Amino acid sequence: MLGILGILVSLLLLIFLAYRGWNVIIIAPICALVGLLLGDFEAPILATYTQVFMPALGNYLIKFFPLFLLGAVFGKLMDDSGCARTIAHKIVEWTGKERAIIAIILACGVLTYGGVSLFVVAFAVFPVAIQMFREGNLPKRLIPATIALGSFTFTMSALPGSPAIQNAIPMPFFHTDAFAAPGLGVIAGVMMFACGSMWLTMRARSARNAGEGFGAEAPATPAAPTAMPAGELPSFAVAIIPVVLVLAINFIFSKYFIQDIDTSYLATPKYGKTTAAAVGGTWAIIVAMICACIVLLGLTWRRFQSVRQSLNEGALGSMLPILNVGSEVAYGAVIASLAAFAIIKAWLMSLTDNPVVGLAIIVNVLAGITGSASGGMSIALQAVGQQYLELAQAAGLSPQILHRVAALASGGLDALPHNGAVITLLAICGLNHRQSYFDIFMVAVAFPLLSMIVVIILNGMFGTF
Repeated sequence: MLGILGILVSLLLLIFLAYRGWNVIIIAPICALVGLLLGDFEAPILATYTQVFMPALGNYLIKFFPLFLLGAVFGKLMDDSGCARTIAHKIVEWTGKERAIIAIILACGVLTYGGVSLFVVAFAVFPVAIQMFREGNLPKRLIPATIALGSFTFTMSALPGSPAIQNAIPMPFFHTDAFAAPGLGVIAGVMMFACGSMWLTMRARSARNAGEGFGAEAPATPAAPTAMPAGELPSFAVAIIPVVLVLAINFIFSKYFIQDIDTSYLATPKYGKTTAAAVGGTWAIIVAMICACIVLLGLTWRRFQSVRQSLNEGALGSMLPILNVGSEVAYGAVIASLAAFAIIKAWLMSLTDNPVVGLAIIVNVLAGITGSASGGMSIALQAVGQQYLELAQAAGLSPQILHRVAALASGGLDALPHNGAVITLLAICGLNHRQSYFDIFMVAVAFPLLSMIVVIILNGMFGTF
């Protein structure tokens, strides 16, 4: 019992400090130490740090650093070239300013589905959103939820082929690719989009009927980029090509090219005794992002003040996110090494005999605890991924449903108030939790959870498709 209490104290401390703005890179080893001291008095502290915490952090970097790096660089290039704002402006033009909420959701969705970092999207789309909401006299308190719905819900965890890290993490565990369970993923994505859009539209209509308008002018956000005049932005055709390339090359490489090349060398010790099925999905995203970056530079070279500066800033911008998530994963590895965690894991796994439902519960719990979709899912899959894969195979279930449900579950309880993306988004918009979090909760927690439940039910009824 003392060990379980130590884990709970450690987790609550992590949540509290993260919510108060402490950097996870600093607090993760401290909170792991708290859990260790309370949970296992005889555990060697220094050995646990160097032999458990740091290897877990390093393994995460080995697996996913290229995806973070290329995603950050691609997002920076899309931003500095003006392509991100071109896409946002064009979607607004198509939908009409009277449909400001739908326009912003679609703009964020297209950009994130095309591989642009959600933080870049928030900075690029916010100036457009604030202008549209002001002109439509819509409550500015709905802007964070609108951006959240488009940026870290259906394109992050549901739509097949998404280059989001949340869609990539399950691949090496279940030997799947980014297009796992495409039909169920599309259904989940449509549900999140439809339910979230209707909710925000209803909330805007209720506010208008109550006489609430845009509200006081939002404070300036120094970090937000200065909007280019429309005439200085690249054309929509140029802006959308790199986004389409990410999805197209990802699909072609993972579904066709990887099948036709000799990868038998992967079975040798030199290359980790692995298989193409385990690494092919990651390879596909890497190739797609590199090609998209090269084409983007070729099409918009003259629009950059300094290509070298954009590449450098993009690369540096990938460091903090991956170290944050890696530190959370390393924290989870320390907690998972405690005897008390084995009791908790056994209890969670005993809640249901269905491996799909069991995986959904564990990923949701850990994503909610850490306030991180990728961190929580990584901890969960390292702890129980192989066990649930074996259970699913014994039950005749496709590993693809494990991939899709793990991704969907990671995007459920992760967006609680201490989530880093939520805190950053509110800061960008100049608003606070009291003003905007309820709507964020509905579109980024409630509806994704509902979509996940529907997918599990549909899989039980009709199988994986």
